[in-house]
Amino acid sequence: METLRIAMFSWESLHSINIGGMARAVSELSHAISKKGHEVHLFTRAGEGQSDYEVIEGVHYHRCRFDSSGDILWHCEKMCNSMVELFHAVEEKTGRFHIVHCHDWHTINAGNHLKQRGGLPFVLSFHSTEWGRNGGSYGVWYEFREITGREWYGAYVADWIITVSSAMREELKWLYKAPEDKIDIIPNGIRPRSFMKKVDSGEVKKRYGIHPYAPMILFIGRLAHQKGADILMGAVPGVLKNRWDAQFVFAGDGGMAGHLKYLAGLFDVASAVKLLGHLSQEEYLDLLNACDLVCIPSRNEPFGLVLLEAWSAKRAVVASDVGGLSENIDNFKNGIKVYPTSDSIAWGINYVINDATGLKKLGEEGYKTVKKKFTWPTVAKTTLKTYKKVL
Repeated sequence: METLRIAMFSWESLHSINIGGMARAVSELSHAISKKGHEVHLFTRAGEGQSDYEVIEGVHYHRCRFDSSGDILWHCEKMCNSMVELFHAVEEKTGRFHIVHCHDWHTINAGNHLKQRGGLPFVLSFHSTEWGRNGGSYGVWYEFREITGREWYGAYVADWIITVSSAMREELKWLYKAPEDKIDIIPNGIRPRSFMKKVDSGEVKKRYGIHPYAPMILFIGRLAHQKGADILMGAVPGVLKNRWDAQFVFAGDGGMAGHLKYLAGLFDVASAVKLLGHLSQEEYLDLLNACDLVCIPSRNEPFGLVLLEAWSAKRAVVASDVGGLSENIDNFKNGIKVYPTSDSIAWGINYVINDATGLKKLGEEGYKTVKKKFTWPTVAKTTLKTYKKVL
């Protein structure tokens, strides 16, 4: 394959504004494609104190600046306009791009503009849908209708669609009538070594007011309806009946934080719960490698990067039997699948923490799965095959 000039568009990345799992997925994919000899330019938002342009691991980061006032829709409209303007400036200076690759609904307008006005092939990655982010249910509010409308249009105009799981492909076919013959399933990847850290688990637990021998259950992610932190909170009483000393750590921020505090008080489990908010990467790695298990109680999860992160640290996982989690976990071998209900999650956690040998084995099997199936060079190679289909 000839050397390609690829324009990536994402509203977040590891080296700009970093919000969730998509930031890591976009940056890691860009770096992996660059390492295969292609020229990757990533157009994204500018974080506070960041330069407009920087080359990181071979990827050209172009950080867009614009008036960020207004609601999320208006914000993304202005962001797309800024991205397109910067794209043209870069293209005029460095030469024509071969392909445009956009990630999620935020940048669809930019990709569509460059396809319609510039004749460039347009690949669209769906990391999730608004329906899924709403916990697998419809919303009646304005933003929901507008975002789903953009997602439908993106699925229609894109030359090719990439998504992360069979469940997500079926969701796109059902919601937006996306044709199956232009959808490729390419799972996310991970660098396992980036999430393995040698720590004294007892000392890390003590740092957060947890007894060194108490089982620590870790939740990582946005405190949002989709991610099911409230379902896990409802499982706490059932786990405490089995292990009175169990401790639950919620790492992440979001609109549900206040509700979780309310639930902890309502269930009289506040002494067993730590709500830590957003953590630095080092704090996160300490907790990930010190915890006894990671719980992923999502209502909807197209893929679930946190699953790969937990496996990379050889942690046992209890996860909802939904979406990409369901597809990637071999039940009772490299993880425990449960229903996204509090009773079922409590059962799964109790099953794992009652068996120290089995807990360790689950983590080791998860690590083997990551090393075998989910590497970024493999993801990059498959993505380049998708690009060939539209060039």
